[in-house]
Amino acid sequence: MKIIITFFLTLFLVASLNAGENFSEMSTQELIAIMGYVKNDKEKVKFEKELKSRIKTMSAIEKKSYKKNLLKLKK
Repeated sequence: MKIIITFFLTLFLVASLNAGENFSEMSTQELIAIMGYVKNDKEKVKFEKELKSRIKTMSAIEKKSYKKNLLKLKK
């Protein structure tokens, strides 16, 4: 699991260096993996909006990961 998260974080960081973030193009797993890592206030608002729009369609495993990572959003 750590390898997958590391992969997605690396993917996200490379993408953010090359262009503005487009969270709608990211998978739900990718969004969950980067919870707490989006620091720019403007981007954070976009990120949280996209993440919340996907809660209804999350699988049980995704919801568990989402709930586990919620504390990271508070920081």
